[in-house]
Amino acid sequence: MSDPNKAADVLERKYCSSVNSLNLKDGHVIEGYASLFGMADRGGDIVEAGAYARSLTALEKDGRRVKMLWQHDPSQPIGVWEEVREDKRGLFVRGRLLDGIARGREAAHLLSAGAIDGLSIGYRTVVARKDDQGRRLLKDLELWEVSLVTFPMLPEARIGGKGDGPGERVLSELADAFENARRMLARSQARDVNATEDRNDR
Repeated sequence: MSDPNKAADVLERKYCSSVNSLNLKDGHVIEGYASLFGMADRGGDIVEAGAYARSLTALEKDGRRVKMLWQHDPSQPIGVWEEVREDKRGLFVRGRLLDGIARGREAAHLLSAGAIDGLSIGYRTVVARKDDQGRRLLKDLELWEVSLVTFPMLPEARIGGKGDGPGERVLSELADAFENARRMLARSQARDVNATEDRNDR
């Protein structure tokens, strides 16, 4: 049996829904909460206040930034996080999408259309413990990146972890989510084209 107090050797992901105020301003400025403290997720994990403090301090000391990625893909940075900090509620982030790259523009369209459900973090667990209900209390996390995702693949997923593949129901839900995101993006782009044509006709 693995010791929950030891650092994990895998990169983990945790999703934070847009009901926690993910906002797009001026067409490219994004802000919201990437993680909330004290709330049990569907995987049974609870991030404790201060869990990111050591990691954020180390990043600042080294002159490095938390990466803004598209769908957790390290080959697809889509912007820069200019502010990443802890407050009483959780991990607050503010940054800007880069409209000079296609993925940045796509993300902005998806946000405007409501097709992106929230933010998802990529992190490594350094210190954790189990409470008397068997939930994992995350006390110290090494933050790697904060991604924009069109939907959460899973409430929680470990990269490189072992487990059964998704069932037919999950695959169907994923297909539906992709189709919904595609339709919302198409409608948003159509509105932009119509607005441009209206301006040109005047």
